[in-house]
Amino acid sequence: MDRATYIGLMAGFGLLGTAVFLGGDSSAFFDLRALLIVIGGTFAITLVSFTFKEFRDATSAALSTLSTNANSPQTVAKKLLRLSDMARKTGGVRDIERQLPQFRNDVFLSKALTMVVDGLNPDDLERVLGAELDAFKTRRAKSAAVLRRAAEVAPAMGLIGTLVGLVQMLAALDNPAGIGPAMAVALLTTFYGAVLGNMMFAPLASKLERNSEADLARLSLYAVSAASMGRQESPRHLVRLLNSMLPPTEQIHNFNPSSS
Repeated sequence: MDRATYIGLMAGFGLLGTAVFLGGDSSAFFDLRALLIVIGGTFAITLVSFTFKEFRDATSAALSTLSTNANSPQTVAKKLLRLSDMARKTGGVRDIERQLPQFRNDVFLSKALTMVVDGLNPDDLERVLGAELDAFKTRRAKSAAVLRRAAEVAPAMGLIGTLVGLVQMLAALDNPAGIGPAMAVALLTTFYGAVLGNMMFAPLASKLERNSEADLARLSLYAVSAASMGRQESPRHLVRLLNSMLPPTEQIHNFNPSSS
């Protein structure tokens, strides 16, 4: 669970809800027509801008921002070094093959280790994993673009709803009872659009981009380590490779695979 995301969303909407509640009649902030215009319109127009698959992938990616990888880069690197040490020992490939079931939830690592077990040429392995990394980066960039687009559309739909409400209000000038509901639609659509765009879609897009960078760094560690295992390189050499990719505070020093 990513506590920062939960805390941020709960605090933001909690403070907003508290302000609405303390201001008097909170039911005045609910209008079905305004919700239909803003929420329905935002999703519809965003869907027009992308394919259905991209929209679905973005929804899944947005939900993934509510969770986070608990392992630090250094922990991931140490795990890879232990696997590298195992690969160089007698029966190493068989030992790695026996480890595969525990990585079934980590699709990229499982695929990389499977190619090592299958004896794929290290150069081919690097090309395959490099293509996988590029595809992952492209998918995440598209998902973030969908959320960014939704963040742009939501306030625009709020403005459209405001115009609808103003037109209805002007048409009801001879009917005082109809002015209030029309004005509510005009103001609430702007309110809903601003809330959705600036308190939900834009922050989620930023968090997705940040998480994507962390995930890409982790997958790059997997790819480099798998290629090193395929070449039967020394874990000490892999330490140098991984340290070149890790932040200074996460780098590994004096690592002894057999004692870890």
